[in-house]
Order: sequence, then structure tokens, then C-alpha cells
Amino acid sequence: MSIWSQAKRLAVDTPADRNRYVDFLRAVSITFVIIGHWLITTAHYDAGTRTLNPMLALDIIPWTSWLTWVFQVMPIFFIVGGYSNAVSLESAARHKTHYAQWLTGRLHRLLTPLLLLVVVWAGLSFLLHVFGAAPDTVRFLSRTALVPTWFLAIYTMIVLLAPLTYSVWRRWGYASLVAYIALAVLVDVAFFHLGWTALGWSNYFWVWLAMHHLGFAWRDGRLGGPGALLAMSAVALLTLVALILLGPYPIAMAGSPGDAVSNTLPPKVTLIALGLFQFGLLMALEKPAQKLLAGVKAWTITVIVNTMIMTIYLWHMTVLLLVMGVAYLANGFGLTMEPGGSGWWIARPAWLLVMAVLLIPVALALSPLERIARPAHAATPPAWRLIAGAVFAGLGITLATLFGFDGAVMSLSNAGIIAVIGGAALCGISVRMGRNSR
Repeated sequence: MSIWSQAKRLAVDTPADRNRYVDFLRAVSITFVIIGHWLITTAHYDAGTRTLNPMLALDIIPWTSWLTWVFQVMPIFFIVGGYSNAVSLESAARHKTHYAQWLTGRLHRLLTPLLLLVVVWAGLSFLLHVFGAAPDTVRFLSRTALVPTWFLAIYTMIVLLAPLTYSVWRRWGYASLVAYIALAVLVDVAFFHLGWTALGWSNYFWVWLAMHHLGFAWRDGRLGGPGALLAMSAVALLTLVALILLGPYPIAMAGSPGDAVSNTLPPKVTLIALGLFQFGLLMALEKPAQKLLAGVKAWTITVIVNTMIMTIYLWHMTVLLLVMGVAYLANGFGLTMEPGGSGWWIARPAWLLVMAVLLIPVALALSPLERIARPAHAATPPAWRLIAGAVFAGLGITLATLFGFDGAVMSLSNAGIIAVIGGAALCGISVRMGRNSR
């Protein structure tokens, strides 16, 4: 049976009470992230020295910083995650599923695809080291490939807290959302005006918990009409513009090349303003979008993307590195144009198409990891072990994205690898095509 036929069958069998717009936004936002990464990450081949110079478009084409306002869709990820976690928690409450059982299922879906990526790049880094690649080169390649994983480090922590934060939402409603936003604002004030830069890292929680809370509000239907949502969106956009023009924040919403301050590392309140702008606009469009998704074709496409969404997200930068590597071996074919020039921009659609074509077989080969459920007979690890495993895995992801792997057997970079694998093992997850260990 073809992929389309399988997806169409799933589409036709979709329960009537499923919010298809949630899946649609997840698919669209993933697509935006991939396109954004493929556009800003480029390289130039110097025929004279036969060297390949990787670079970011944000570094060499300053005006592209404004494009990040379109391609920075992480707030949508957390909003969709909040909605999905609320649905899952409601189901767990109905079936009297305890915390450890609920958390096991969520972590299995998050960490299983990630584990394979980390293991593969640990192996590739070792091989590159053995064959004489410079440690800096190996670290650059692995760090680039692991760029997508940073999101899972903080999202895993948000999932651990989801039962508590959902209870807070059910009791306090929008007051709890305002509290998260207020905390994020206070952290930024301390960051900029008191020099408490270390405290700024706590905004990984306050900013993304605020976005996650918007998903709770959506699930509970506690939103105004389209007019009120568009008004909120407009106010949020004006606030964002004011923060950039009058405040200490840079333009780029994804990294800030050449700037001492980043909107994302650590997160700033600008991301909350951007998220509120996106949320109001997207919620105002929900009803017409639902009508579109009621059609079999549109919904089938959405189903296909969602069945392999973690795979295409995690592996799209590896595909980009593969394309660059092949181009280098082919005497810089396709990479000799000066980035930012007219020819380079004209070639962007072809650049995106080539990588999309290569990503398809990768997604088809590896996406079964996302569809293999935990064995029904598998024992549920105790909650303390799941929490410890998730924290270790999150720490490992953080180390990997910050420092990469250098391939040396005796290296501090192995700490990230060990933490991810060890954390997954504590959660009962192995790398054998999603099968869980006891």
C-alpha cells in the first residue's frame, strides 16, 4: 500500500472531535523551520584554495534579520505542544492513568527519534576523527547537525511539568499566564539593567511556559472572537516593534550575528510578543482553516507530514551537510556563487528543492521510529527514574548543541553523548527501532 493510501485511510478514519488545525500548525511550523535553516545556512567554495567556507546568511546579508520574524515559529511549537499535552492529560485523567504511565508515553515519542540521531553523529564524529579530521571541523559538523535538538532539551522539561502547569492553568487561568510573562519581563530587566546575565537563562522556562500556557487556553476554548484576537495580535506586533526600536533588543528573532545580545540565547520577552502576535493571527484564522482541513486531500497531506514530523525535523540539517559535502567533492558545484548575490538568490529554489528531495528518502526510512508504540507488556519505570532520565537527556542535548562532538575517545564532548544515552536508558528507551528496554 502506498504512503498516500495509508495516510488517506488514516485521514478518513480521523475521529470527528480531533482538532485538525493543531496538526496543521505543527506541520506548517516544521516546514518553516526547515526552510529557514536551509536558507540561512550556506557556504562558499573558493576554487583557488579548494576550500569550503561555511557561513550564515544573517552574518553576510544583514537585512535577512527581518526574515527571522517570519521563520521564527518556535512559539507555535510550544503553543501546539500545550494544546496536545492538555488533550493527553485529560485522557489520562479519564482513564485514571498515573503520572509515570503518562510521562513514559510522552518521553518515548520525544526521545526515541532523538536517540538515533545522537548515536549516528557520535559514530560519524568518531570516524571523522580516526580519518584525521580536525577537532574543530568535527565539532562544527556535529553541532550543525544537532541544531534542531535544542528545542527538545527545554520542551522535555516543559513536558515534565505539564501536569502541574495544567493544574495551575485550570485554577488560575489567565492570571497564571500573566505571571509567567511578568517573570520573563523581570528577568530581562535584571539581565539588561542589573547585569544579572546568569539569571537570564531562567527565561527558557518563563518564556516557553507562557507559550505553552497559550495552548492550554486554546484547548479550553477561552479565547475571544476573531476581532479580539486580531486586536491582540496587532498590539503584540506593535509591542514587538517598540521593544526593537526603543529597547536593547536586536532585530533577528533567531540568533543575532554581530550583536552582543540575542533574542533567543537566552530567550527574551521579544519572543513572547512574537508568540502573542502569531497566536492571535492564527486563532483568528482557525475556522476557515478547519473548513479547508475538512477536505480529504488537505487533511491527508497534513497526516503524512505529521507521521514523520520528528524525523524530518531532526535530520534536515544532516541532509544539508550531506549536500555541502557532495558539492565540495564535486569541486564546489553549486557553491561557487557569492552568497547574497543575485545569482545566489536565483539559485535558492533549486537549493531548497535538492535538499527536500534528499530528505524524503531519509524520512521514509527513519520515520517508523515515530510510529512504533511501547510494547504493551513493557514495565513502566518509576516516576523518579523518568524524571532523572529526562533531565539527563535534556542536559546531554544542551551540551551537544553547545559544544558538539569531536570524535575523540577521551573527550569532554562525550559527556553529552553519555547523558543522552544514559537518560534515555533510565526512561526505558533503547535505539533498536524504538523498542524499549526493561
